[in-house]
This record gives sequence, structure tokens and C-alpha cells, in this order.
Amino acid sequence: MSGQPGDQLDHRRRRARFRAWHRGMRETDLVLGGFADREIETLSDDELAQFEALLEVQDQEILDWLTGREKVAAVHDTALFGRILEASRQVARPRET
Repeated sequence: MSGQPGDQLDHRRRRARFRAWHRGMRETDLVLGGFADREIETLSDDELAQFEALLEVQDQEILDWLTGREKVAAVHDTALFGRILEASRQVARPRET
């Protein structure tokens, strides 16, 4: 065992995390990849399926949802997407000094 983060993850979760970081648009890579790094181990099977479905959506569409330019598609308007949205807002919030 190499001791790298995620060594204990099953193939499905490793694949989802990889896909979250390798989407093509850096902004969505940071949001979805960062979320996957923090949460992938604790997602239920249903949440993992929702996350995998979200990974099929085009980057620009997800970015529009995250920025509020477009309404989230009903199929993806889930508690999981709410957590992703909240996490993206935490990352974007300036740090207080």
C-alpha cells in the first residue's frame, strides 16, 4: 500500500473523484474535485449515484448553477447539490484577517 489519500476507496469512488478533478474547466474541477476529496468517503450509495450523474453534466451548466445564472435542473436539485453549492461558497468567501 502506498499510503496515498484514497487508497482505501473502492474503484467506483476513486473513479468519481478522478473524474471530478479532470473535467476540463478549472472552476468546476476545483469545486467538484475539492468536494470529492472532502466527502467521497462518506457519501451513501444514493449520494454517490447522484454525484456520478452530476459528473455527466457539462461544466458550463454546472458553473451557471453554482453562480446562480441558471436554475438548477430539477433532477440535480438535491441535498447533495446543496452541499456542493455551500462548499463552493465557503471556498469563494474571502478569509478574514
